[in-house]
Amino acid sequence: MPFFVYIIQSQFDNSFYKGFSINPAARLIQHNQKESKYTANKTPWTLVYVEQLLSKKEAIIRERTIKKYNRAQIEALILSNNNIVNTFR
Repeated sequence: MPFFVYIIQSQFDNSFYKGFSINPAARLIQHNQKESKYTANKTPWTLVYVEQLLSKKEAIIRERTIKKYNRAQIEALILSNNNIVNTFR
């Protein structure tokens, strides 16, 4: 079963949230329905980056790496060829 690392961007303040999931589109809905305490006050959110990984372990490691990125690195990642977000829109 594939896992995905995703980045969502707040339309409220343009901040980013990074996470992992087996279904990024469904997870986005949860964020926008305020089911996540951390993201509830910054709705609505837009899915801006998705990357597929082969295992949960790989996804967790990749998420931890991306969480250390600065804004410029995140924006470059969003524009990269690794981004498969269009398959979830």
